Amino acid sequence: MANTIRRWARLAVVALTGLMVTTLAACGGGGEPGPNPAPAPVPGAAGGKLTIGIPFDEPGIGLKDGTSYRGFDVQTATYVAKALGVPEANITWKEAVGSERERMLANGEVDLVFSTFSITDARKEVIDFAGPYFTAHQDLLVRRNEEEITSPETLNGRDLCAVTGTTSAANVLARYQGRIQLKEFPRWSDCVQALADSQVDAVTTDDLILAGYAAEPQYRGVLKVVGKGFSDEHYGVGVRKGNTALLNQVNAALRQYIADGSWRRALNISVAPSGYSIPEPPNPGGA
Repeated sequence: MANTIRRWARLAVVALTGLMVTTLAACGGGGEPGPNPAPAPVPGAAGGKLTIGIPFDEPGIGLKDGTSYRGFDVQTATYVAKALGVPEANITWKEAVGSERERMLANGEVDLVFSTFSITDARKEVIDFAGPYFTAHQDLLVRRNEEEITSPETLNGRDLCAVTGTTSAANVLARYQGRIQLKEFPRWSDCVQALADSQVDAVTTDDLILAGYAAEPQYRGVLKVVGKGFSDEHYGVGVRKGNTALLNQVNAALRQYIADGSWRRALNISVAPSGYSIPEPPNPGGA
């Protein structure tokens, strides 16, 4: 009986000692709080790095200038990456345009896409979207001296340019097929240059993109935005299908981006100088 009591006593001492060690470790010793636990790793951001798709030729939105990148989508992506624990130096930028955006996400070539990426049901079959983080309106860019083109309805028989695989091209084909001659190019810069060279009569895409081009020195006083938006385009952040953890983290970062004023500051820097009126922000991840 005595041996049994002594054995239980030894077990109790061991258990109590273990509990004390655990408690002291949790407190950091001496009653001081211990260091914060390491943040959870970002899904898709192996080693604290992210590969992000952006446009390379959209002034005010995403523009590659030598070895640097600037524009609203670039600033938004940089902010979100930092909120996920990834500094700007650890971002690899890749050009993502048109229908290439879905493919790049699906095959893992990029982790995220910030590229004036309109949220649509068809695209949601292939990828997921965080956001929206901006709502634009499809509009028209024309030459400064153009008097006859005031809306899509006045484009009968005229040549209109859009980028292949974009919602802009799809909207025109659905609404005005047979009345408008649609020319599709790989990049918006191709369309805008064709307009300046009188090869097409108008370019259609989101007003935010068009305002960026109209503000560029080589097009200032040469091109103008009509200002008659005819669709709503809700920009989302493209995420690989099924990566719910990353999706939720990006939505949380976007809400913070808007709440702390960084969203409006980014727009004031990137597109407001063109005269573009900054709208109210959306509710990322909201109903």
